[in-house]
Amino acid sequence: MICHSVTPILRIFDEQKAKEFYLDFLEFGVEFEHRFEEGFPLYMSITMSHMTIHLSEHHGDAIPGSTIRIGVTGLETYHKHLLAKKYKYARPGLERTPWDNMEMTVTDPFGNRLVFYEVDAR
Repeated sequence: MICHSVTPILRIFDEQKAKEFYLDFLEFGVEFEHRFEEGFPLYMSITMSHMTIHLSEHHGDAIPGSTIRIGVTGLETYHKHLLAKKYKYARPGLERTPWDNMEMTVTDPFGNRLVFYEVDAR
């Protein structure tokens, strides 16, 4: 067996808040949006670079308050970029962990945590 990718699903409760946070603030792009019919819950795929996350308003798809870890290069630059936006609902900090890694945790409007961590670009 060869694994190629993992796509986490995060529970959301409000499409507008989700788009403001993930698209406007964090700057993910939309890969697709799906509803079984008008007025039904949203299922959306968002991407940034080589990463995909699915967001779902469907009750059984995911548990609110999940955490995902996202390996990145250029974390300090991304952190400064996010702070410069002066987003009203999140001002993430950078933390040097006891295992000597730089991390930034951002919590979405639904209690899900995204932990961005610096990886060696070698």
